[in-house]
Amino acid sequence: MTTPIIQLDKLTKKYEEQLAVNNLSLSIHKGEIFGLLGPNGAGKTTTILMMLGLSEPTSGNITVCGINPTRNPIAVKKKVGYLPDDVGFYQHMTGLENLLYTAQLNGIPLDEAKKRAHHLLQKVDLLDAADKKTGKYSRGMRQRLGLADVLMKKPEVIILDEPTLGIDPEGVRDFLKLIQELNEEEQMTVLLSSHHLHQVQQICDRVGIFVNGELLAAGDMESLAKQLFVEDTFVIEIKAQPIHKELIERLQTIPNVNKVETVPSGIEIYCKEDVSAAISRAIIESGASLYQLQKKNFGLDEIYHRYFEGGNPDGIGLTKK
Repeated sequence: MTTPIIQLDKLTKKYEEQLAVNNLSLSIHKGEIFGLLGPNGAGKTTTILMMLGLSEPTSGNITVCGINPTRNPIAVKKKVGYLPDDVGFYQHMTGLENLLYTAQLNGIPLDEAKKRAHHLLQKVDLLDAADKKTGKYSRGMRQRLGLADVLMKKPEVIILDEPTLGIDPEGVRDFLKLIQELNEEEQMTVLLSSHHLHQVQQICDRVGIFVNGELLAAGDMESLAKQLFVEDTFVIEIKAQPIHKELIERLQTIPNVNKVETVPSGIEIYCKEDVSAAISRAIIESGASLYQLQKKNFGLDEIYHRYFEGGNPDGIGLTKK
């Protein structure tokens, strides 16, 4: 297995008595889009600052592109592009001038910088605004220019911290599409930190659920469901007639079934394992007719509700940003 391009091992950050990040271990692999999903104040930005060498961990280890950012932050900055939630530019300078200035700071020769800047401005759909002063840019335009700016040095990893805040829905769609294209064309590793679950779900290969400084789980949707919904890994929805007391009682006796609920559309059965065959038999044996049986997949909506909106059985009540 390849070495992760980002490796966090038991990372902890304390501010006096406040525990901002608690014993965080996480691996992100080359070429993937990884979403760090959590509410405001969860510790996402603190984690990112430690990855960039801008904040020193209290304990634990970090490796980014094979480099320890705490010991060698400058080397990490050469390989990582960082886009904060509100990127700043010299407002009296044009978009093109800002990119060329970034190129100069990174030691890129002028001729190469001009070619790269024009290519990236076209890529982020700002070529027509290249000679416009950035003080006149909309927020969405600034974020797209910010993406071009971090790409000027051809980073191995780009870290995006709440990049779509304050952007209109059409601008958000365009921005996310752009991230996907960059990932596919350049095989670029992307870490997207956000509290917008649907945006994360749209483009990320894997997601880490970050709450109160702790990583509750990480993986694709199927593995997240198994980790976070331990008792109810499967929900099976059925439509049958007639639904009577004997049928409900029979379904409740099936091994690995935790709960049976009647809903307007029929019956929902919460279970540890896929017991579809046993459910079908129970319905037929009860004399009812089975019209539909399907497995309901847990998505980020269920995860968000349980862990970010106070539905967590451990009592974690959090407020959305």
